[in-house]
Amino acid sequence: MAQTELNWGEAPSGPAVLSACDPTDWPVTPDWQPLTHAFWASPAGQGLRERLRDRLRDGATIYPPQPLRALALTALASVRVVLLGQDPYHGPGQGEGLAFSVAAGVKTPPSLRNIFKELQRDLGLPVPAQGSLVRWAEQGVLLLNSCLTVEDGQAASHAGWGWEALTDAVIRQCSEAGEPKVFLLWGAHAQKKAGLIDAGRHLLLCANHPSPLSASRGPVPFIGCGHFSAANAWLAQKGSPAIAW
Repeated sequence: MAQTELNWGEAPSGPAVLSACDPTDWPVTPDWQPLTHAFWASPAGQGLRERLRDRLRDGATIYPPQPLRALALTALASVRVVLLGQDPYHGPGQGEGLAFSVAAGVKTPPSLRNIFKELQRDLGLPVPAQGSLVRWAEQGVLLLNSCLTVEDGQAASHAGWGWEALTDAVIRQCSEAGEPKVFLLWGAHAQKKAGLIDAGRHLLLCANHPSPLSASRGPVPFIGCGHFSAANAWLAQKGSPAIAW
C-alpha cells in the first residue's frame, strides 16, 4: 500500500470524538472517491450531514473521529476480505473507524475477545496484546460497519440516518469490482447484506455474531466456525496471499 494511503488512515490526534461534520476531513483512497463524492451529493448524504451537524450543535458526543477510516486504510483495489460489522463502539476512546477494532491501549471488548479466541483455536495464534485491527486493514481486510457513527453510551443511535446508503454501495462495489473476495458475515444483521453480494463470484462465510450472547449458540456457533483458516485456504486457491491474522 502506498505511503500516502497509510497516512490517510492514521488515527487522528486530539480527542477521540467527532469534532465537525465536514467530509473533506475524512479522506478516502482515490478509488473510493467517486462513490463517496456521489453519496455526499445525494439526498441521503446531505440529510445525514445535517443530522450530524444538529447533534454536534446540541453538544452530543459522537464517535469515531474519522467515520470513513476503513476506506482510508483499505483501497478498493486492495480489498480481499470484507468483514461486516453493525455499529461503532459507543464507549469513550473505543472506536477507531474500523469494524470490531478498538484503539491500541483500550480494553478489548467481549466480541473482539471471542474473535481472538476463535483465531487462537483455528490457527493456533497467540491472543494479541491489544485490540487494534489496523494490521488486518493494511492487508486488504475491509473492516466495514453498516452505520459509521454513534453517540456516547447509545448503541445504534445513528442507525437509519443514511450511512447505510453509503455502506451498502461499498458492499456492492466490492462485489462487482476487482478479484473474487471473502465476505465474513457474522450475525443476522451482517447476513442481511448477502443479497448485495454475488455469491457466484465470492466466498460467503456465515456464523453467529461473536458476542458472548451468541458466539457459542446454534445454528452456526462463531466459536468453532474456522473462518480464518477457510478464508486463507480460499484465497490461496485464487492465487492470493494469506492474511496474517
